Amino acid sequence: MLRQGEFFIKIQIARVVAALGLLVLPLTSLTLAQTQDEAVTPAAATFCISTAGGFGNGGTTFVAPTFTVPAKNKCAAWSGWTKTASTVILNTSGAACLSTSGKTLTVSVFSIDPAFFGTTAVTDYIELTRASASGSFTGGTDQGQFAGTAAQLTCTSSLLSLPDSHD
Repeated sequence: MLRQGEFFIKIQIARVVAALGLLVLPLTSLTLAQTQDEAVTPAAATFCISTAGGFGNGGTTFVAPTFTVPAKNKCAAWSGWTKTASTVILNTSGAACLSTSGKTLTVSVFSIDPAFFGTTAVTDYIELTRASASGSFTGGTDQGQFAGTAAQLTCTSSLLSLPDSHD
């Protein structure tokens, strides 16, 4: 079944092919080429960063439930929450930028929770590093409200849980 808009696109492609007098064979597979500096954008996934040991271990964890690491020399929006103390959840927004080498991800965010910090937002500037231009970020630092060592970690179901009521 065609989704809305697919029929129109197929007709337009057929008209262009016919106008150019091209012979088109059915495709069974398609391979897209890319240069070394052009990364194929992966689907959004969960992304978590622990600072000072992470949530549940005396530290803090930043959670972005639908984040995609940007391509080299690009930035992407960061949107999610931060879990800290024993029950505190803050709304967190900002941006994350990947260096030209692809080895450093810089995350600059602000977080707010009136019950915990009042109406003033707090900020964090997190730099995550990795040995090569791909893979997980294994080290880093946070130079903000939740300062300390920082690292990417696997988002667990408890980190991804956002309860109705929290402080």
